[in-house]
Amino acid sequence: MKKIFVNGTFDVLHIAHIQLLNFAKSQGDYLHVAIDTDARVKEKKGETRPIYPQEERKFFLMNLKAVDNVSFFSTDEELENTIKEYAPDIMIVGSDWKGKPVIGSQFAKELKFYDRIENYSTTATIQSIIDRR
Repeated sequence: MKKIFVNGTFDVLHIAHIQLLNFAKSQGDYLHVAIDTDARVKEKKGETRPIYPQEERKFFLMNLKAVDNVSFFSTDEELENTIKEYAPDIMIVGSDWKGKPVIGSQFAKELKFYDRIENYSTTATIQSIIDRR
């Protein structure tokens, strides 16, 4: 069984998230997605985030065909430990991480970069909703 790993916030799901997850699943048999806890999202993205609490984000992801398991992490160390314990065959991260240190990548047999789809981001989606008021 080929194990795949992806992590992120996955707050307001959009087409780029789904395409990333579908790509990840196409690389193996079992896709584990680790998501930031609510406290970590607030710390990283500000007091108005996340839009959806972690249990709802987990529910959304678990109901996607591509996703086999979802866990939470609240620190870099927890993320690293999750990756170490899971020991993925392939860890997939956004191409914006090329040339940067990727937490836990040393515990994956292979690191693959996924080219982000332009014009899609959760922040842009939220701003678009605000601007419509």
